[in-house]
Amino acid sequence: MLSNDMASLSKRPLSPLCALFLCLIVFFGGIAVRAQEASVTPLPAAPKAGTQADFIAAADEVLNQMSEITGLKLRAPLKKSLRSREEIRAFVIKQMNEEKNPAERYADARSAEALGLLPKGFDLDSLMVNVLTEQVEGLYDPKTREFYIADWSPLADQRMVMAHELTHALEDQHFQIEAWVKAARPNEDAELARDAVLEGSAMAAMVDYLMLGTGRSLKDLPDFDPGILIGDLGSTPTLQKAPPFIKDALIFPYLGGLNFTAAVLKDTGWPGLPALFEKPPVSTQQILHPALYRSGKTPPNVTLPQLEKLLGANWSKLDENALGEFGWKEVLKQFLGEDRAKPMAAAWDGDRYVLYEQKQNKKLVLMTRLQLDSEEHAARFFGQYSEALEKKHSQRSNLFRRPAFFSFDTPESGVFLDCFNKECVTLEGATRGVFDGLTKALGWPSAPQPPERPGAVSEKTATVFRRTENVNSSFGRAKDGVESLSWF
Repeated sequence: MLSNDMASLSKRPLSPLCALFLCLIVFFGGIAVRAQEASVTPLPAAPKAGTQADFIAAADEVLNQMSEITGLKLRAPLKKSLRSREEIRAFVIKQMNEEKNPAERYADARSAEALGLLPKGFDLDSLMVNVLTEQVEGLYDPKTREFYIADWSPLADQRMVMAHELTHALEDQHFQIEAWVKAARPNEDAELARDAVLEGSAMAAMVDYLMLGTGRSLKDLPDFDPGILIGDLGSTPTLQKAPPFIKDALIFPYLGGLNFTAAVLKDTGWPGLPALFEKPPVSTQQILHPALYRSGKTPPNVTLPQLEKLLGANWSKLDENALGEFGWKEVLKQFLGEDRAKPMAAAWDGDRYVLYEQKQNKKLVLMTRLQLDSEEHAARFFGQYSEALEKKHSQRSNLFRRPAFFSFDTPESGVFLDCFNKECVTLEGATRGVFDGLTKALGWPSAPQPPERPGAVSEKTATVFRRTENVNSSFGRAKDGVESLSWF
């Protein structure tokens, strides 16, 4: 899914991110200014970049300091080189093509479109390249084990970027970071969680670098919400034009990862870093809630039935994966806002989505299955996501609502939301017959049938009902498929 693609994009830091964290540290106690004076000795500001020898000498100095901070010893010499903007752009394109082929990137973009996170026809490839080449000032390539330094930036501005990227280089020598991240595949939510460990630990090391000589470290800073920085980060030229989800997905490994790293390493300090690689987080939920990482909470394996036979020969599966808590938070935020999305997504307990595409006309069918942590939260999700679906599909007719079931028609096809016990499924872009086949394959009770004249159904969900016997869920659907709620 797109969240993983954006994680690949975000493996290289944006220079404004480093600058904002410097400002943040200064704000919380004025520590960074003293740190720079005491230990990090920047060269005098210059209107243009220094020579390659200057950069390599500075990189060697910073590399030694990052080794001392993290406790990760340099095991082999590190290649370092100056690169032009054109060379870095070529590298970004090459990396993007190696990470996923065009068909896989097309599937990512279409999935985000189907979920309502990207507008139709959005050129994701171009944005990914432009974001990186617009602001990147340095990067570490784990394939060649080489650190690239931008040749257009003054050396005094490079040291924070060096601190971040050279932490990646040290981690790579100890933990083989590229293979470590890819070991989470095909679960892209778990892969994004591992990306957050990489970027978050590098951010934490960068903060400690800024405070060298003060006797303090990241753990001495007061708690703060790094989300306050996202607005400023979105002010860069390319990100100003990007959909909100892309900004969030780009920033998540850094800010979410920093909070996670700070929480997990609070007691152990840097000696606890190897344990994070030995026992990595398994979901973005563990990144968002470090206590769940410490407790070892893992999501169940959620599956979905195959719909190819129900859809017909002209349809093929385009994408299948998990959104995770981060992904569902973004979907809910898109239609309900941050304040409502965050607590609802926190009830996530596992999910799966599948996207199908019709070969000729490129129509999409999206199916999701979400498991919540309680029946109460499943009922709450039903109420909120039915609202989100209405906002997502502005052209709709034949609205039909019952407890735990909601459907309507769009100009393309039908939209269905059904909840049972602690789970909810959605189907968008398919017929009622396909939906009935889905619930049958899941072993769920049959959903209520609409009346013969849909126009007679009220568009407002009734809220007063009484229970009858043989109910096995808080939604009140009986095992035999007969509705167990009577309406007044």
